[in-house]
Formats: sequence, C-alpha cells, structure tokens
Amino acid sequence: MTSRDDLALANRLADAAGNAIRPFFRARYDTDYKSDASPVTEADRAAEAAIRAILEKERPGDGIIGEEYGAVREDAERVWILDPIDGTRSFIAGRPIFGTLIALTQAGWPTVGIIDQPIAAERWAGMVGRPTTLNGLPAKTRACRQLSDAILASTAPQLFAGCTGEHFSVLARDCRDTVWGGDCYNYALLASGHVDIVVESGLKLHDLAALVPVVEGAGGRMCDWSGDPLSADSDGNVIAVGDPARVDDILEALNAGHAAHE
Repeated sequence: MTSRDDLALANRLADAAGNAIRPFFRARYDTDYKSDASPVTEADRAAEAAIRAILEKERPGDGIIGEEYGAVREDAERVWILDPIDGTRSFIAGRPIFGTLIALTQAGWPTVGIIDQPIAAERWAGMVGRPTTLNGLPAKTRACRQLSDAILASTAPQLFAGCTGEHFSVLARDCRDTVWGGDCYNYALLASGHVDIVVESGLKLHDLAALVPVVEGAGGRMCDWSGDPLSADSDGNVIAVGDPARVDDILEALNAGHAAHE
C-alpha cells in the first residue's frame, strides 16, 4: 500500500536531487550524448545517484527504474521511477523550466508523483487519494468550456513524426493557442491552472509516471491517445487535460487529424 510515508520519502528524494543539481546550473560540467542523440550531464547522473543511495538504504525491497542508471528489482510490486532532469536541453541552456521527476508505482500504476523545479523552488506533489500541492498549498486545474478556449502545450513539434503529427495537427488548429517547450513543466503548469491541455508522443515510463498523480490530484485527467489510463504498459502517447470534460473533444480532434491525412 502507498502511504504518507512514501510521499514524505519522495519529497526527501527531491530535496537530495535538487542539492545535487543546483551547483551545476549555469556552470561548467561535462555533457555526453546517448545513442538517440539526447544529452546527459554530470548533474543528471549526480541527482539520480543521490536518489538511489537513499532508496537502497531505506527501501531495499522496492524496485528502481532510472533514466541514467537503469533498473534493479523492476519486477517488484513497488517500483520507484526516476528522471533526475526531465528537460536536459533546457538545463544545458540555462533555462529553469526543467524538472526532477520522482514516481512510485504499485503493480505498474503510478501512485505518488513529484515534479520539482529546484532553481525556482517549485514543487508539485501528488498522491492517489490526496489533493495535489504546490509548495504545500493546494494546486487546482481550471475549467475549459471548449477547445477554442484552450491553451495547448507540448515539448517540440519535431517530436510528432509521421502519423502522430497528423493526429496532432487538427487538435492544434482547434485550440486557441499552442506553446512549445517545457517538458514536464507544462504538466505542472496545467496542474496549477495556467495551461489547459498537454499532448505528447513517444514518452517513456520515466517521463510520464510522476505526472499522473500530480495532474489527477489537481482535478485533471491523464490518458493515452485511446482514452485509456496510463500505466507501465502504456505506449507513450499521452494526453493531460485540466478539465476532464474535454477529453472526448481531444480524442475526436486527434482522430480527425489522422483521418484528414489518410
């Protein structure tokens, strides 16, 4: 079972990650590039190492899946999912819109989530059955009467390739405005009522697991492009919406975009 102790631990993990990250921000450090051309810095590795050291000491029976150091005990009932810096390109550019993502899953379902921005000192914390908070105060999504009123956010247009781009095109047209960039920070802004919809393609488990408790605890909803809940088995095509009444409109627009290009 997930408990308040797990949420408290997640907050301590975020503290440790932030302490590891801040000395590197807008400083000199080594950067490498993975096989998919995505960057990884000393800060990414230091933050994940700090988190994993605490988990190995305090939760030795739990699994861990991290972006930088892989998986241990990944078949455990409870698994911590780590992305030490989601938005490494923003971090490298000195833009404080990246975030540390920490999640706890049970049987593959996200139950605890943290989105932490260690430079601005903003932390969104979510847990199943409890309201989401921003720095300890309630965070709440906003109502959106129709897509034409909505602000849509996503990380980058080039991430929508082939048929996913076809899906996305009609949705973007139907919304009031589209903003690019932000990675996990977009979902945090949605949880606080500043953005209405976030749509992404090709996310991995470490990109999405922490987002679900945060968004849904703030009154929003997250699902895949078929409308199904997100879990460890999801395909990485993600919808987050502040007003759950708009989910069907979003799915209709995504399907219309695909049909228009067939």
